[in-house]
Amino acid sequence: MLDAVHYILGLGAAIFLPAVMIVLGLCMGMSLKKAILAGVTLGIAFTGMNVVLGFMFDAISPAAKALVENTGLALTAVDVGWSPIAAIAWAWPYALLLFPLQIGINLLMLALKWTNCLNVDLWNVWGKIFVAAMVMGLTGSLILGLIAAAIQIIFELISGDLIQKQLYQICKIPGVTCTHPMMLQGPLLALVNRALDFVPGLGSINMDAKALKNKIGIFGENSVMGFLIGALIAVMGGYDLKGILTTAIQVSTALVLFPMVAKLFMQALAPIADAAGTFMKKRFQGRAFYIGLDWPFLAGSSEIWVAAIILVPFELILAIVLSKLDMNNVIPLASVINIVVTVPALVVTRGNLIRMIILCILVTPIYLVVATSFAPILTDMAASTGTLQVGSGQFITWIQLEAPEFRWALAHAFNGEIAGIGILVVFFVLFAWYYKRMRAVNRGIDEMDKK
Repeated sequence: MLDAVHYILGLGAAIFLPAVMIVLGLCMGMSLKKAILAGVTLGIAFTGMNVVLGFMFDAISPAAKALVENTGLALTAVDVGWSPIAAIAWAWPYALLLFPLQIGINLLMLALKWTNCLNVDLWNVWGKIFVAAMVMGLTGSLILGLIAAAIQIIFELISGDLIQKQLYQICKIPGVTCTHPMMLQGPLLALVNRALDFVPGLGSINMDAKALKNKIGIFGENSVMGFLIGALIAVMGGYDLKGILTTAIQVSTALVLFPMVAKLFMQALAPIADAAGTFMKKRFQGRAFYIGLDWPFLAGSSEIWVAAIILVPFELILAIVLSKLDMNNVIPLASVINIVVTVPALVVTRGNLIRMIILCILVTPIYLVVATSFAPILTDMAASTGTLQVGSGQFITWIQLEAPEFRWALAHAFNGEIAGIGILVVFFVLFAWYYKRMRAVNRGIDEMDKK
């Protein structure tokens, strides 16, 4: 049985999630033809997004590595990306306990009307496994690990409720929301975004990718922006002319392809969301239900990618500066395209590109510092599970630790550390403020819809 589960999970999100969606569609009354078509299209969308993202990573990562190496810094923690970290999580002996935990909490919260979100993104349960394994590794207690994971599950569902209306305004896909843990970065980003309102001249600037295009003409086109930013990163990496032009074209290609691939998510998810909405309305009158999904259905927003690519040189510079201050020991590599901060920034700023870039730059140090702090823990987890072999004196880590301040606080609070407890309390208070603020925003959206 255990081997069968591991085999199914090993198929990957591009196969696992479409299968879940086909079953869900059939349960919600979709015809077999429509359910299969929607599921296959969703698999194609995930695969296409991964191909384009991998293509862009292959273009930018070598330049980023070259820039760091040119500084002469000897950083011993390597950013390995999400895939090896997920492998470590799945190798944890108690990993399968998180499936009934997530499903049980979700159903209980639905029954108690604490959420309207049905989270079908069971693939990303590994993020909760990761937290539970890390807490158990620090404390030695399985119970504390499961409690920590349960807290994350609850906050993900509440966050999914809060941001659904904004997500619909962005992607126009009805009945879906995002329950990815990256969205737990929202409270901190919202606080910083609120602070920017008091910066003279900045409060009146509201420029998304479309407005930028209208403002600067051809330089606002995805293709041209991608070319220029790619060229800049290559120059910083010390490339020759051929390397500069090649990198520029590759990044330009990725920026043009992302919106094209993203249309497939709408094509796949819209019929499933409609069927789920109809099903729920018949049985639970007066309640609106949302399907919780992974983030890629938002990938058609050019702002995500423009901000992510512009962030790369700042991320590298910050890594160098913080290393000089003994606050960073990480080489930004596999996660140098940090979409886990640009996606929630998109939601918080409602697509204001200028604010997105500012927010991402301001919070990037948190990702680097936490990744450095977690490096010994993740290296030990890799060794204990037999997942990765790490050389003596070397460490592995992951820069894209979604909502790093929350996960750091969660891990260290359960270990009884004062700093962790304090930051976790601050996060709870901040989330309460964020909850109140987002509810007010949602009421405003409802009033506008009525008009």
